Amino acid sequence: MARATLTIDLDAIAANWRALDARSGRDVETAGVLKADAYGLGAARVGPALLAAGARVFFVALAEEGAALRAALGPGPAIHVLSGLLPGDAEILRTHDLSPCLNSAAQVIDFENTLPNHTCAVQLDSGMHRLGLNASELASVLDPLSRLRPRLVLSHLACADAPDHPQNANQRRAFIDLANRLPPAPRSLAATGGVLLGPDYHFDLTRPGVGLFGGLPFTEARPAVTLALPVIQVREVATGGGVGYGAAWVAPRPSRVATLSAGYADGLLRAIAGGAVQLFAGERACPLIGRVSMDLVTVDVTDLADVPSHLEILNARQTVDDLARAAGTIGYEILTSLGDRYERVYKGAAADPGAISGRA
Repeated sequence: MARATLTIDLDAIAANWRALDARSGRDVETAGVLKADAYGLGAARVGPALLAAGARVFFVALAEEGAALRAALGPGPAIHVLSGLLPGDAEILRTHDLSPCLNSAAQVIDFENTLPNHTCAVQLDSGMHRLGLNASELASVLDPLSRLRPRLVLSHLACADAPDHPQNANQRRAFIDLANRLPPAPRSLAATGGVLLGPDYHFDLTRPGVGLFGGLPFTEARPAVTLALPVIQVREVATGGGVGYGAAWVAPRPSRVATLSAGYADGLLRAIAGGAVQLFAGERACPLIGRVSMDLVTVDVTDLADVPSHLEILNARQTVDDLARAAGTIGYEILTSLGDRYERVYKGAAADPGAISGRA
């Protein structure tokens, strides 16, 4: 079966980082969040591109992700592990010079016992109630934190995508109050949405993630991915003929239907069917029809004079957030669901000419 091609534009990702860096201000450092293998796009390729653009601080979710990123970046850049110190992580953190973001009193105590001379950050719960030390937990470990002297104090906004939500200001005040109880250290509150809230939320370091890859709420982002699906077969369907499982689409006229190689096993969620999703032959849009199968989708190509070898489902005209709206989800899920079966092509100045790889 022919493979679909996912093209990842490293220049676009670097340009998005530079744009968010400019939004963050001259005296604020801008990191890059590359958790979940750079949101599914390959941290081993994206990380060096951001390093070349000027990023010197990175965040991952897990220690193993940090070790892989360190191998790609080499020594020097700071890599923070958002999950903190989990059982069995100490040797990975030590060997690969990774800085855990300590999230609980238990992690603080464990860290001081196992890695007392290692670098760390501390995450505070400013009101999201997900990860981080709340006021009472922080009070219980002020002494060990004073000895450890974290290099970064951070928290995370729950409602940054809604600029007028009152929780943003409430969390900012709570973050300042909690951070003031710690030894002086750089502070970080803003991910992509927080960057767009403005300077009051930037503090010393911002942490854009999804905005680097063309996702909302950064509407000015350059699209970073193109996904082209190969056409396996084109068939004629008479008026009234049903297409796919359940005959979910019935031809309203004599039609031509193309079957393409990709499906929900490749991250094209079943819920996008019926959501006004298009596939593109150059500038021409063709509707996705019928149900999304495990390995296949079907497209109405009746109005095309010639059917090309591939049709695009992700490009500048239809982004991950457009697919997300059709599926009733968010662009993050679309990005991180893009499958292992795609042939991945990296383009841009940061990519080797013609470089093609499997999952990075």
